[in-house]
Amino acid sequence: MAKSGKSNGEGRGRGGFKSSRHGKASAAGPKAQQKLAAEAREKRGEQHTAHETSRFLKGQRIDPRRIDGKESVAELIDGTYLAYNAARLREACQLFTGKMLEPDVTVGLSITGALTPAGLGMSALIPLIEGGFVDWIISTGANLYHDTHFGLGLAMHRGNAQESDVVLREEGVVRIYDIFFDYDVLLSTDAFFRKIIGGKEFQRSMSSAEFHNLAGKYVREREKALGIGQKSLLSAAYTASVPIYTSSPGDSSIGMNIAALALDGNKLLLDPNRDVNETASIVLDAKRGGGKSGVMILGGGSPKNFMLQTEPQIQEVLGIDEKGHDYFLQITDARPDTGGLSGATPAEAVSWGKIDPDRLPDAVVCYLDSTVALPLLTSYAFAKHKPRTLKRLFDRREAMMAKLQKEYEKSSSQAPAIDQTDSKLPQHR
Repeated sequence: MAKSGKSNGEGRGRGGFKSSRHGKASAAGPKAQQKLAAEAREKRGEQHTAHETSRFLKGQRIDPRRIDGKESVAELIDGTYLAYNAARLREACQLFTGKMLEPDVTVGLSITGALTPAGLGMSALIPLIEGGFVDWIISTGANLYHDTHFGLGLAMHRGNAQESDVVLREEGVVRIYDIFFDYDVLLSTDAFFRKIIGGKEFQRSMSSAEFHNLAGKYVREREKALGIGQKSLLSAAYTASVPIYTSSPGDSSIGMNIAALALDGNKLLLDPNRDVNETASIVLDAKRGGGKSGVMILGGGSPKNFMLQTEPQIQEVLGIDEKGHDYFLQITDARPDTGGLSGATPAEAVSWGKIDPDRLPDAVVCYLDSTVALPLLTSYAFAKHKPRTLKRLFDRREAMMAKLQKEYEKSSSQAPAIDQTDSKLPQHR
């Protein structure tokens, strides 16, 4: 039996929509009347009257320039990358150059995926470092290991991904998808790292940034001896005093060689505790100095988490008042719905305190292969922004750590008194 009162259709026009939730005329009104009005306008030869007063129609009109081969990369991106992931790349480029490269922003870069073997260290990452566009880095160890090949004058070649891997193995050729190189490239690079790690200055515990800085010094010396210019990311970071951390030191051939030498009594130990605190101190220093923190994430994985966990380390673990990173730019091919961190959105990161919720509009995720996006973004950045003064953060590590230590001690001294005397922890409610 129907309930008393208005019927479901009462008070609605023929289109089945209420006139408006706000008492005003609505475009979602009676469709039959709208259809007849449009036909009448057409008969009278009147121009279409769009509802462009809507706040949803304030975006740039889709009216791209014609591509004729004379446009620059920046003109192509601004003028024709108007929708879908092309638009996200445009937004990423504009966020990077328009906000993240302001003088008061400290820019952190995380690197995953085999980017350096493809030459992106030389083509894009080194220019970004030298231009002052990247202030600190977290990378997989593999990217730094394969980067070293170039600094040692060793060759990587373009190849065919469809070749038989059995035949390649018999020929002594190693491949990373469609990049081929001689097996001896690995052996020669291993020998280089074992030689330098045996030096006196390596016989101690250190952060991965200290290790990479020392390694970069020796790679730079080898480049000079070979007369090949600056080919290595490690070398460029050493020259510019850009600290490079790795979130999983044992997960690469560099770490494997360190472990092997430990069997011979070598004293080198990469200390993850220092890495966690030093990276947090970089972000805290940026904020306490009246500036902002921006992150650019290529791929995802462990380096992404290590980059973003700096804010939970500051807030959740050390108890220091903070709000999260100000700018978030990620290029990834990972989906968010699988639950993996590589595809996790900046909105999700807000719930962890990693991203400042007030700055969420300054966050862009571009679902694209980094090997496609990075060269375009780099070219766009140099076209739109002049080089920045190098921050040389590696040289300031002790001062930044002292600031972190001071704020941690201050926050710890303000902790509430513990009124639980039972040895058992109270249950979570």
